[in-house]
Amino acid sequence: MKTLLFVTSLGISSALGSQIANAESIENIDAAANHMDVKTLTDYAQQGNDYSQAYANYRLAISANILGQPQLALAALEDAKETLESLISASSNADNLALLSSVYGMLIALDNSKAVTYGPKAGKAIQQAKQLEADNPRVALVQAISAFNTPAMYGGSMQRAADLATQAIELYANPCDNICWGYAEAYTWRGLAKQSLGDLEGAVADWQQALTVESDYAWAQFLLQQNTQQNTKS
Repeated sequence: MKTLLFVTSLGISSALGSQIANAESIENIDAAANHMDVKTLTDYAQQGNDYSQAYANYRLAISANILGQPQLALAALEDAKETLESLISASSNADNLALLSSVYGMLIALDNSKAVTYGPKAGKAIQQAKQLEADNPRVALVQAISAFNTPAMYGGSMQRAADLATQAIELYANPCDNICWGYAEAYTWRGLAKQSLGDLEGAVADWQQALTVESDYAWAQFLLQQNTQQNTKS
């Protein structure tokens, strides 16, 4: 019995240690992404072969694309896809599937010819994620991003994007101690959807709220500065 308890205790301790390491890694990746620090993100993306490594590649791809480095973005996405597909083949979970769905979506955004291949895969991955964990905020966030970026003729909708982002925001209010990224991002995407729907005041309020959640969130800062500059010119 003592041996069983010891082994069980070791298993719990190991799992907790892994969760803490994962949370710290993601927090560090987010800090680098907030400053579009491509060098640091590249370093993180070369460490390990797990969710954190895939997430680092995902954030690296976003930063590289913004900075006009599409080849680096594409390579990072391909690495993230390969890692996540490998993880899912071993054991599916909602966060792996949600991130993979978003990676597929970004691959399509960089090359529209890949929509035939990756569109169905993205949809299948996010539906599986929702079935596994309906109250996961990152699942709702990825659905919101997809609704925003998908043309209306293929089921996209700005109102649906706003509604799904609201759902994600509500779910982010729940306690989280492991994979927790996306809270400020959900406000930012909802703001973009509101802007597209003609509600600029609501959009600005959401971008400001994103900075309340994460004070150095560069994307929300950029959108607010852009709005201020446009108002000044008009």
